[in-house]
Amino acid sequence: MASLIVSTAIFVIAISLILTERLDRGIVSMAGAAAMVGAGMLLGFYSEEGAIAAIDFETLGLLFGMMILVAMLRPTGFFEYLATLATVRSGGNPVRLVVLLGTVTTVLSMFLDNVTTVVLIAPVTILVSEILGISPAPLLIAEALLSNTGGVATLIGDPPNVLIGSAADLTFVDFLTHALPVVIVAWTASLGLILFLFRGDLADRPKDPHALEMLRPAEALHDWPTARKVLIALGGALGLFFLQGVLEISSAFIAMTMAGVALVLVRPQLSAALEEIEWSVLVFFGGLFVMVGGMESAGVLHQITQVTNWIAAGNPVVAAIAMIWFVAIISALVDNVPVTLAMIPVIQEMGALGTNVGPLWWALAFGAGFGGNGTVIGSTANVIVVELSRRTRSPITAHLWHRRGLPVMLVTCAIGSLAFLLAMPLFQR
Repeated sequence: MASLIVSTAIFVIAISLILTERLDRGIVSMAGAAAMVGAGMLLGFYSEEGAIAAIDFETLGLLFGMMILVAMLRPTGFFEYLATLATVRSGGNPVRLVVLLGTVTTVLSMFLDNVTTVVLIAPVTILVSEILGISPAPLLIAEALLSNTGGVATLIGDPPNVLIGSAADLTFVDFLTHALPVVIVAWTASLGLILFLFRGDLADRPKDPHALEMLRPAEALHDWPTARKVLIALGGALGLFFLQGVLEISSAFIAMTMAGVALVLVRPQLSAALEEIEWSVLVFFGGLFVMVGGMESAGVLHQITQVTNWIAAGNPVVAAIAMIWFVAIISALVDNVPVTLAMIPVIQEMGALGTNVGPLWWALAFGAGFGGNGTVIGSTANVIVVELSRRTRSPITAHLWHRRGLPVMLVTCAIGSLAFLLAMPLFQR
């Protein structure tokens, strides 16, 4: 009993500290991991070997490889090129601008990850808004909400998907066949709802219609030779992701291999490239792996498994829908990454007990991805756009986010639930 209480307390305290944002989440994650291992060794429920075994190096390898590709593509101006091109094509029409920038952000989020995409696109969005003399808030919120929603469609589009894919041995193609159809409907509904909710703000026209003449997309892409080489490597990675099941190779191997190819083609200064890696994210994930492993060893997750397995045995459809809403609500209140990590061992244990957990993996992906839209702290992408908006004349408040993000969360989760009601056999394979 002591191990249950102590391990749960360590995890809850760590997550609470992360939510306060008083300490870097990577620092909290590492401190929590150390506390979990120390308590486990003292009480006899965890060990150093167990902590190392709990770390999913498949996930970390995939993230690291993709980060290297992004780190080399970022300085070329490729992302600024896409954003300014979308702005020019919009003709300054705010509604069209939301659609085009939201679409660009979503497509990039599907093949890089939504956090990286928002980090690169949001500053350009703010600059464009200042040039046109319109509020950046609708554009920034739309980009985050649509990237969160669209990122659910692919293996590498959202951090929870990376975790789920590794744990459930799901391939890139699996996500395209199972998640993409649902996401297309959810994304379209999200876009329509965003345009409706922001209809007042989007009615304003740019103060200077000729301001678009200042934007020259071709000038934004200032290193096309390097961009071309990295895009070739990225295209190779996507091609291998499609053939992953046939070749029987891991996602981490693909990402690391093509990152190596890009490094050879570009030959950047390695120390400079490595400085662009988001090491704090990798440390954050590593610490969470260790903490969740400690709770699993202490038996905390086994208690959750028993309840969840009882529900699943009664009605698989109800279990999948319940998973979507439970994970979505918790993800909105905490963060979808730790929620996903905590639920993965639960589903794995249910599978070991003979339950068909196929639908639950997809329900977890939908709940974590869609639920992250509900609040400012629901996903890292949300936090980033809110922080960036503080530099503008119309910062995004938590109240504004909840009035826009919560309806999107409810609608997308309802669409995910409807998918299980109408096409349960698809998710059981």
